[in-house]
Amino acid sequence: MFDIGFGELLLIAVVALVVLGPERLPKAARFAGLWVRRARAQWYSVKAELERELEAVELKRSVQETQAALKQAQARLQDELGQVQAPVQEGLDSAGRQLDEVRRQVEDAPPAAADAGSAPAGDRALPDAGAIPPPDTEHGDEPRRP
Repeated sequence: MFDIGFGELLLIAVVALVVLGPERLPKAARFAGLWVRRARAQWYSVKAELERELEAVELKRSVQETQAALKQAQARLQDELGQVQAPVQEGLDSAGRQLDEVRRQVEDAPPAAADAGSAPAGDRALPDAGAIPPPDTEHGDEPRRP
């Protein structure tokens, strides 16, 4: 900060000794040291406060940039959703119309046509034998008894 060399400090010490004398010089030196410490503490306090404020400003800027990026991403996703939603809605509407048409055809079909396609009672097939589960056995072929 200040460029004070050893020679300048020596000159200041000699002048202080001549002006203040040997009796008041130690008290004046302590007093000067106290003021220097207070000035340094104040300087460090101001410096720390400025650094905190700069960090807060950077943090706010970062949050704002992140919010802006999120808003852009949200807008982009909403656009893509709108582009995808229209064809899906068209497909659902088309499927609904086809389902309604099939329902109308079933409801409008004459009952005789439905009976004509069925097999006579004697020609009905028996259930598939593979659908009946095999008996539970513990050992070998012997059925399990309760």
